[in-house]
Amino acid sequence: MKRIAISVFGALTLLAAANAVAPSSAPAQKAFDRLKTLAGTWQGTAGEKSTVVYKVTAGGSALVETQLPGTEMEMISVYHMDGDRLLMTHYCAAHNQPTMKLIPGKDPSKLRFEFVSGTNMKPADMHMHSVVFHLIDKDHMVSDWTSFMKGKSAGSVKFEMHRVKA
Repeated sequence: MKRIAISVFGALTLLAAANAVAPSSAPAQKAFDRLKTLAGTWQGTAGEKSTVVYKVTAGGSALVETQLPGTEMEMISVYHMDGDRLLMTHYCAAHNQPTMKLIPGKDPSKLRFEFVSGTNMKPADMHMHSVVFHLIDKDHMVSDWTSFMKGKSAGSVKFEMHRVKA
């Protein structure tokens, strides 16, 4: 019997290839592909000067969004497909983790995510409940984040951003 040595990286590469899912034409997959074009650094305002960084990772299966990197209010959101659904989990400075799903719409430049569930929170706790992205063009976008508390809107924060050119 012959033994074949394989590196951890090689094993992960083989596993990824075996589990690869063919691209779908589903609305959620199209939205995810559109979100992945945000990869890079964005600057603008959200009440004050703000930076947001997007990075495609995990073999293209996830998009990581870092809001306010390097600050005490740094937050992460991770976007990924789950079958035909596009989900995101927001790791909030409020110490909770709401998960939202894409609500498909007619306008491909507007992507709306709505609350599905959350961890480290009670139903009445303040949490991010929805976000709407308006992808204006390849270098300009607006995201409007709405929080809820006790089952009602508790306000929103609007990020008006432009891509930082390398």
